[in-house]
Amino acid sequence: SDTVARSRRYHIKKAMQFVWGNYVKYALGYDELLPQTAKGSNVWGGQGITLIDSLDTLFLMDMKDEFRQARDWVESELDHSHVGTVSVFETTIRDLGGLLSAYDWSGEKLFLEKALDLGERLIRCFDNSPTGIPYGQVSLRDGQAQNIKWAGGNAILAEFGTLQIEFRYLALLTKRPEFANKTERVFQIMDEIAPASGLYPYYYRNSLGDHPQPANNKLTFGAMADSFYEYMLKVWLQGGKTEPLYRKMYDKAMDGMHEKMLQRSTPSNLAFIADLNNGRLDTKMDHLVCFMGGLLALGAYTDPNGLDSPRAQRDLTTARALTYTCYQMYSRMNTGISAEFVQFQADHDFEIGRGAPHYLLRPEAVESFFVLSYLTGDPIYREWGWEVFQSIEKYCKTQYGYGSLSNVQNVDGRPRDKMESFFLAETLKYLYLLMDPDTPVDILHKHVFNTEAHPLRIFPLIREEDRSTALQ
Repeated sequence: SDTVARSRRYHIKKAMQFVWGNYVKYALGYDELLPQTAKGSNVWGGQGITLIDSLDTLFLMDMKDEFRQARDWVESELDHSHVGTVSVFETTIRDLGGLLSAYDWSGEKLFLEKALDLGERLIRCFDNSPTGIPYGQVSLRDGQAQNIKWAGGNAILAEFGTLQIEFRYLALLTKRPEFANKTERVFQIMDEIAPASGLYPYYYRNSLGDHPQPANNKLTFGAMADSFYEYMLKVWLQGGKTEPLYRKMYDKAMDGMHEKMLQRSTPSNLAFIADLNNGRLDTKMDHLVCFMGGLLALGAYTDPNGLDSPRAQRDLTTARALTYTCYQMYSRMNTGISAEFVQFQADHDFEIGRGAPHYLLRPEAVESFFVLSYLTGDPIYREWGWEVFQSIEKYCKTQYGYGSLSNVQNVDGRPRDKMESFFLAETLKYLYLLMDPDTPVDILHKHVFNTEAHPLRIFPLIREEDRSTALQ
């Protein structure tokens, strides 16, 4: 019931108050708080990433004093001019997305001004790319850009395909269309080279010739491809469902996924999305893939053919089934927490993937619990979310924060001295929203979440507000 949910919401907010208080006390302005040693760490170039990533979480949890405290730090301390080489993708979704969402919710121009400065620095990743596909790293200080070395010098699908929501919003609010044009062009280019299945390998050569060339033949909805498919749907929603290219790409990709990659386990008939390596099925599924339950449900509820259409009903059925599998990935572990990925095996469903017994405080499963709960009203998702939260409290909490786990089967393990900013930005936010029947967030009519869980208003609402302001 909503009454029970509100009582649980209280405890999730207490968790945020606990971890935020220690971040402020021990690591204010650092990218991360180390939850075992109570020190600050600058793993993202010293941009205060945890603080920026947490702004809208503080706002939505009605932690207004803490929000103002963070705002004051942004005003007096945030300076991107000294920051060297960063990941374009990570800085866009965490930092730019965090600043834009803080502006969208609070209306404080300071956040938009800081976002514009950052956007101007990040957009230089497109400079000197002959293909129109941006480089994966850029120096915020001098604009030098290159691809990430560990990716073999290739551009990564999820990275160049997950910039559009943020830069389109920035373009609209600042009346700087180049931000939108450069990032939207990425989708146009990828549509031009689209495989028949609508599914894309995740490495591309982007620095030679006029067109990007695939550099591998692996299809996945997990790491390095995931949020490209997410933004197909969400960019279409952001624009008020007026740009058919994005929805066409999304529906084509979902058809391809159902045809080629959706599998069922034995003996429990669990739905999962396998990888395809050179045309051969690899029956692994990343925890990252758990976002697909929420995405498919959102796609079904916004299907141009209507929720009752065969395609929407197929997608909603798959959404529910995948999300149930993700719940099982938690509930079947000794700690009640999922591993980084699982491998599906004949006759015994799944086991922890080789070398992947860890948990990094990831949000994707609770993200889908929230979306499905919001759209369907089914109370089971709140129950699953509460179980996950209790497991996190029991096994990940430290004296100063929450740490990653090395082995989700070890109930006596000590959490690592590592807490990603997305734990505050996404995991705690989605858990809170799951338990918040009074939320102002409206994912059907008002808001679209970027892949870091930063909700932004859709364009028709912003344009409507602009018109009404102009009339005053």
